[in-house]
Amino acid sequence: MDTKGPNRDVRSTPQWALYQRENFWASNEGKAPLIDTDPANLEELARQKLTQNGWNYVASNAGLSHTHTANRQAFYRHRIVPRMLVDTNSRDTATTIFGHRVAAPVGFAPIGINKIYHPHGELPVARPASCGCRTPIEDVGKANGEGGVRFFQLYMGHDDELTASLLRRAVDAGFEACILTLDTWQLAWRHHDVATSNYAFYRGVGADLGLSDPVFQQHLREAGIDPVKEPERAGAKWIDENVWHGRAHTWEKVKWAMQLWKDVSGGKPFCLKSIQSVGDAKKSVELGVDGIVVSNHAGRQVDGAIASLDALEKIVDAVGDRTYIMYDSGVRGAADVFKALALGAKFVFVGRLWVWDLSIMGEHGVRHVMKSLLAEFDILLNVGGFQHVGQIIDRGALETHPAGYDLPATKSKL
Repeated sequence: MDTKGPNRDVRSTPQWALYQRENFWASNEGKAPLIDTDPANLEELARQKLTQNGWNYVASNAGLSHTHTANRQAFYRHRIVPRMLVDTNSRDTATTIFGHRVAAPVGFAPIGINKIYHPHGELPVARPASCGCRTPIEDVGKANGEGGVRFFQLYMGHDDELTASLLRRAVDAGFEACILTLDTWQLAWRHHDVATSNYAFYRGVGADLGLSDPVFQQHLREAGIDPVKEPERAGAKWIDENVWHGRAHTWEKVKWAMQLWKDVSGGKPFCLKSIQSVGDAKKSVELGVDGIVVSNHAGRQVDGAIASLDALEKIVDAVGDRTYIMYDSGVRGAADVFKALALGAKFVFVGRLWVWDLSIMGEHGVRHVMKSLLAEFDILLNVGGFQHVGQIIDRGALETHPAGYDLPATKSKL
């Protein structure tokens, strides 16, 4: 790629595609690309790097992994229709999200318990990205620095005082939006984790968000639990009572949480994650939420569910002009990002890709895999004939085949 080409003078974002050239040139300087970013390769390297329990947790899905498989099948049935002789010298990957201009429609999906994958937890991810986490909110905000849009993912318990404390801390730490995740009141049945007693919180790992909160600290004192001497009991109290508590919420509680966030944040965006049905999407719009994330938790919560991408199509048709729709689940490459955008999502979150590289190479790995994804996306626009993100949000950019089982169900986690 010509580093002095006309594209550099017209775009408002970095020329992500030049990262390919940087890697090709590396051997001339006695260097080599950090790692092969093919998803199958990343997955295998992560499996080799992690402990057995660490691997089980990152790889596990609900039940027989059929929802996970359906996610990949759905991507496969949509095919991109390239356009030729388009002046992509004028292309740009920029977009907007809740009034913030960002360099690409791609974000880091918030994933918890990152200390399983790296001793510094979320911090190696926060430096190159925005991320909700299990590390103290304040530390993530500092590590993330200025710029970008930080989303705070709320797993809501039934302690209203604690919820209010968490949201106030998120605002003070510079988080720009709240995403309430709806499908994790209880952890799904995951065979390998159950078989190996693989529950980090019961081992005293992953409760940093709670342990750093003054309200929860008071609850620990009232219960007579010393988190330093009894980390397992402290972790159990956090997860059992405040995250995967098994006690469902209703739409009335969503209204309460949204109003609380609006009050403490001064009206910043409030979103719902894990929307899969048209009915729930319509209800979300009726309540006045600012956005929804169409997601099935990458197949980790409800086995045998519909593919998230299939849900996206129906939800966009129903409410796409009335709320900001984001997408999550099963993304493995730039073509997947493109397809989700073409089907109506305005922003796409990526999860397992960066988790694998976090476990392999820490912060350097996370940065490499995401820069590679952005380079691949930039190149796809160039060779596919698309000048900007607005041109992708058009189903004419895809040829869509009937829903089916084009990819056989296998043990692969891809």
